Amino acid sequence: MSEPVPPPAPARTKRVRNPAETRRTILEAATRLIAQQGGDAVSVSAVAHLAKVNRGTAYQHFQSRDELVAAAMEWVSDRLMRAVFGAPEEVVERQVEDVDIPDTMYRLVRFATENADICRSWLLQILASPNPTADPFWREFQGSLERFTQTELAQEHVDAEAMSVLVLSGIFLWPVWVRAHAADEGDRAKLALRMSREILRLSMFGSMKPEMFPEVVARLRTPISPDDEIDIAGGR
Repeated sequence: MSEPVPPPAPARTKRVRNPAETRRTILEAATRLIAQQGGDAVSVSAVAHLAKVNRGTAYQHFQSRDELVAAAMEWVSDRLMRAVFGAPEEVVERQVEDVDIPDTMYRLVRFATENADICRSWLLQILASPNPTADPFWREFQGSLERFTQTELAQEHVDAEAMSVLVLSGIFLWPVWVRAHAADEGDRAKLALRMSREILRLSMFGSMKPEMFPEVVARLRTPISPDDEIDIAGGR
C-alpha cells in the first residue's frame, strides 16, 4: 500500500512593495537619525538599517546622503505647512486681517510639541542654510510676518526675519520643557496653549513698559542703517 502523497506546499505570496510607503518609511527614519546625530552624521546605509529596508532599495530612492537629508527636511517642511497653514497647493497670499493669529500660533506650537525632534532638526538645517527662503514653510512663515509688518496693524521697524527666528526657536525648544513637566496628553495640550499665549502676549505687549525706558524707545524707533543689514537671500 503506497503512502498518501502530501499536498503541495502553498505558494509563497510575493510581497507587494509600495514605493510611496517605502519612501515615507525612509524619510521618517532619516529625520529621527538627523535629530539624534545631525545631518552630517547621516548616511543612506544607516537610515536603511534604521528603517528596516534593503540598502539597495534605499539607494533607489536616494542616491546620496545630501539628497536624502534635503528630502527629509523638505518632508518635514511639508508637514509643518499642512499643520499650520493648510495644503501647500491651496495656500495663497492671504490678507493679514483674515488670519486667525491665535489659532495659527496654537497649531504651530501643538505640532512642535508632538513632533519635537523633527522640528528641531528642521530648524537647525534652516538656520545653517545660506538660502532659507528655498524652504516652503520658512518662506510662508517669514513671508507672512513680513507682509504683516507692512500693514497698519504692526508696530514700526519690526525685523520680520529676526522675529521669525526668535519665535520658531522658542516654539521648537519648548517641547524639551514639556517632556520634563507633562505627565500625559492633557498636560501637553495645556503647555502648548501656555506657550502660544506667551508668544502672543510678547508680540502684543512686550515685556517692558515703554514709558519706563524712553532711551530704548528712541533707539528702536530709529531704523537700522542699510550698512548694518545683511541680505540673507542674496548670500551677503
